[in-house]
Formats: sequence, C-alpha cells, structure tokens
Amino acid sequence: MLKTYHGSCHCGAVRFEADIDLSQSSYRCNCSICRRTRFWPAVVLPQGFRLLAGEGDLTEYLFNTRKNQHFFCKHCGVRAFGIGNDTPIGKMVGVNLMCLNDVSDEELACVPITYVDGLHDRWDRAPALFAHL
Repeated sequence: MLKTYHGSCHCGAVRFEADIDLSQSSYRCNCSICRRTRFWPAVVLPQGFRLLAGEGDLTEYLFNTRKNQHFFCKHCGVRAFGIGNDTPIGKMVGVNLMCLNDVSDEELACVPITYVDGLHDRWDRAPALFAHL
C-alpha cells in the first residue's frame, strides 16, 4: 500500500516527499556507485516523487552510459535519490530508504530486498556474494 514518506539529506538542505509501498521490493546493487555509497533505493514512479526544497543544492553525477542521474547534496554529500532514465519500467526515481525521516526501524526491517549484480550488468540476478551489500 502506498504511503507518503518525507525525507532529506543529512543537513536538511534537500527535502522531498515520496509515495512508497514498503511491501514492494527495494534494491541493493554491487555496481561501483551503489557499493561505494551503500545506496538502498525503493522504486518510486515519477508522479510519486516531489522535491520540496534544495534543487539548487544538488550536484548531479553521470557516469558509464550517462543515462541515469545520481544526485548528491553539495553541502553534506548525501545521495537521497537518483533518477533512472534507462530501466525496465521506464523512468523512475530511486529513493534512498535511509534518508526517510518518518519511517520506523520496524518498517525498514520488513522491506523486501532484491539483490542485483550491476557490477557485471546482470540486472536479472543476484551477485554470488551479497550479504555485505
């Protein structure tokens, strides 16, 4: 069931709200950027994401295919969300679950996780080892 959650970067310059169904799978990926930032996204459709503050406080990072947008707060460095433009479901927003301000630890503990092997561009399967993700 969709519920509206509020989130932010660490310093609070970037603030958003997103309609998220925490019974749906979230993702953990071993690609170079997700691994380094420990990004744990929930998939949100574009109409379910609203940036409330901080558009000018974001830094965009593009790499590899340069199709997906990785956003970081230029003050605290936190990656609160990113935009996937080249995904199996089309355009989507990946909201970092650890940036939600009004989610409980109990809710987070129940979120299903799908592990993907982005490091080897095998998005349809988990990497051989993933407990560290």
